[in-house]
Amino acid sequence: MFDNLSVKLDRAFKTLKGQGSITEINVASTVKEIRRALIDADVNYKVAKEVTDSIKEKALGRDVLIAVSPGQLLTKIVAEELTLLMGETNVPIDQSGNPNTILISGLQGSGKTTFSGKLASMLKKQGKTVLLAACDVYRPAAIDQLKVLGEQIGVEVYTEIDQKDPIKIAQNAVKYAKENGKKSLIIDTAGRLAVDEAMMNEISAIKKSINPSETLFVVDSMTGQDAVNTAEAFNQRLDFDGVVLTKLDGDTRGGAALSIRKQVTKPIKFISTGEKMDAIDLFHPDRMANRILGMGDVVSLVEKAQQTFDEEEARRINKKIKKNQFGFDDFLSQMEQIKKMGNIKDLLGMIPGVGKAMKDVDIDDDSLKPIEAIIKSMTPKERENPSIINGSRKQRIANGSGTSVQDVNQLLKQFDQMRKMMKTMNKMGGAKALSNLMR
Repeated sequence: MFDNLSVKLDRAFKTLKGQGSITEINVASTVKEIRRALIDADVNYKVAKEVTDSIKEKALGRDVLIAVSPGQLLTKIVAEELTLLMGETNVPIDQSGNPNTILISGLQGSGKTTFSGKLASMLKKQGKTVLLAACDVYRPAAIDQLKVLGEQIGVEVYTEIDQKDPIKIAQNAVKYAKENGKKSLIIDTAGRLAVDEAMMNEISAIKKSINPSETLFVVDSMTGQDAVNTAEAFNQRLDFDGVVLTKLDGDTRGGAALSIRKQVTKPIKFISTGEKMDAIDLFHPDRMANRILGMGDVVSLVEKAQQTFDEEEARRINKKIKKNQFGFDDFLSQMEQIKKMGNIKDLLGMIPGVGKAMKDVDIDDDSLKPIEAIIKSMTPKERENPSIINGSRKQRIANGSGTSVQDVNQLLKQFDQMRKMMKTMNKMGGAKALSNLMR
């Protein structure tokens, strides 16, 4: 996500390296590169010009502190401008109403149905009783898909097989939700391959008939500036409350995320990456700006960990670490928790400085499978006490996992180093040990 933009912005900042001060000449050349990077990312030219003009004006008006280089100062200014461009703060969805009704709109193929499932899963985790309603009567696969997603996350799906009027289905879904004590209702509607009058009339009629608490427009971020144009067309007719950007894990240039807030004047509320039901995040402009500039997003990383990791399990693991009894079963348990947090490369990109270092490294979630296979090929006794694993055991484990003895040796060595580090941190106290490790 935003890899190309991040690289080009980084290249632009490097033109100021070695400069003792910010001048009109060196800022002009840097700002020109920033503007080019934004336009290459499919940001609207007018928006890119407004942003870079503002960056230039602010840069020339700032004094460079002794401890801050011109490049660092300009990075901070760009982060501020990108945050401003994308909306400054997260805007939550309106969860009022009985039931709280959320209408999902967008073009076909934008990821509406998958997002509906993700949002239902998120609200369910917040303690809400959720109902999904299938109002796409034109694409039978959409109804089946929603049913599969509903079963996967344990959320009921409202359907009417013989009813072909989506307005009546939506009205009946609201009634059913009230009668059955559902606090949240998510209505998945039909999409088209392009904006057309029939679709606009239908989605407008559905909105008017049920008066939802929230109307969201789902857009495929890979379509770039076209996504912004489509959003404008929908907003003129639908006056939606917020935008959802999907497929941000794809080969996207990021222009939609950067300019849709400015051009459509509606906030981005969610971003979606991948097909997994937990691959959904609230959109925070400041955090996104930091990630684009390679400054990481530790806050989101911590939030993901808090949502994923079981507190009781964490306490159990902590006790084992203190007693130096951390084994491969515990390691496997922690790996499973990390995998639930999302794509590994995206998680690493949230750590300051790591995103740039990993930009050319291809990390597949399947890369963890050989490690899992090796651990699962061990006996319970070997997983509990790896020190008993001798040459013959290593060969058996390698054969059982489809790996080599060298792979087994490497894992054992890394695991031993990790246990020693944990032991050191336990003895020295977490903060002090972390400080020493960083040094």
